[in-house]
Amino acid sequence: MDPAESAATTSGLRADGRRPDQLRGVRFQNHIAPHAAGSTLVEWGNTRVICAVTVEEVVPRWMKEQGVSGGWITAEYSMLPYSTLQRKQRDISRGKIDGRSQEIQRLIGRAMRAAIDLEKVGARTLWVDCDVLQADGGTRTAAITGAYVALSLAVRQMLADGRLAENPLLHPVAAVSVGIVNQTPLLDLCYTEDVAATVDFNVVMNSAGDFIEVQGSGEEATFSETELAEMLRLAKAGIRQLIAAQEEATKAAEAAADR
Repeated sequence: MDPAESAATTSGLRADGRRPDQLRGVRFQNHIAPHAAGSTLVEWGNTRVICAVTVEEVVPRWMKEQGVSGGWITAEYSMLPYSTLQRKQRDISRGKIDGRSQEIQRLIGRAMRAAIDLEKVGARTLWVDCDVLQADGGTRTAAITGAYVALSLAVRQMLADGRLAENPLLHPVAAVSVGIVNQTPLLDLCYTEDVAATVDFNVVMNSAGDFIEVQGSGEEATFSETELAEMLRLAKAGIRQLIAAQEEATKAAEAAADR
């Protein structure tokens, strides 16, 4: 971290002028992918991710073989070649998904399955595709937060089409990063903060205040119980704001559809 950035954090303001407990600006542009059942472009600071949900009227083979009822949600995540300063090679050109992308898409899938009653989905698979257009930290948390909006829009469309008998959604789900930079706990790390962080966490929660997943570690450092409690406090507050933004986005979509 350069001296100016360090001084900004120490003074209570960050390099981009935010307070330690302040999210970057979050905005949703819905229906960005017309052929998807539900889609949104989440713009979170300088991070941008398209999240789209498509529906297949089949379930995975393992569900059939094991006699598991209901439906399934699975996710795919990718960073497009131009999403970073240096071109990122496509997974298909390497012949396999890199470990990071695989980890993130599994996380997205787990988060979305926690948001919905799979029995009410019926014998179908909901595919959640998250494609990063621009990366400036927090791509996985933006993908999860945007994926829930896309899932909500898809469910609304399926209800309108008569493909669902009742709403299967449980509690809204969102995710945010927290970390310690220059000995200061911060909410929602951008890329430069993420690189400089001595501790880095990703927290996934629902609107009921329940944790779905907490991923965290010290980067060649340790952290105290007090610091952990402060990071979780920041994460909870941030997720409340994100869920409010999700609700505004879905309400706006409903209002537009009713006009």
